[in-house]
Amino acid sequence: MTLSILVAHDQQRVIGVNNQLPWHLPSDLKHVKALTTGHTLVMGRSTFESIGKPLPNRRNVVLTRNKSFQHEGVDVIHSIEDIYKLPGHVFIFGGQTLFEAMIDNVDDMYITVIEDKFNGDTFFPPYTFKTWDIASSIEGKLDDKNKIPHTFLHLTRKSSS
Repeated sequence: MTLSILVAHDQQRVIGVNNQLPWHLPSDLKHVKALTTGHTLVMGRSTFESIGKPLPNRRNVVLTRNKSFQHEGVDVIHSIEDIYKLPGHVFIFGGQTLFEAMIDNVDDMYITVIEDKFNGDTFFPPYTFKTWDIASSIEGKLDDKNKIPHTFLHLTRKSSS
């Protein structure tokens, strides 16, 4: 099993406001699709509800304490421990509480850094390059639909030797 975080955050680590993304960046959505198609996404219930439907061509897993929660096309789990039983490449997809719980346990992180500052009420937890290596850093292309500068980072955990 490979366990990765997948997130977009701004320069202040904002990831959301009022259960929505504070920006519109189609190239990031395309990046998410390319990375996760054929794999598993794990998200909290609020994150799932903000998306509104399962993302196609991947396994959508919702972590919730609500034992009666169900949604067509979604697998439901009720504990963090259940994540470690999932096969294949598993992407932790948000939100804040799940990122906080998982950041110390993932193998790597795919982070879209939005090179701007937004108002927000949910944040990605702090991280430092003392514990992460930059495997790749790719500047996002700007065009008519993608007007906010952004960088696609792939960080891998430094070995503890």
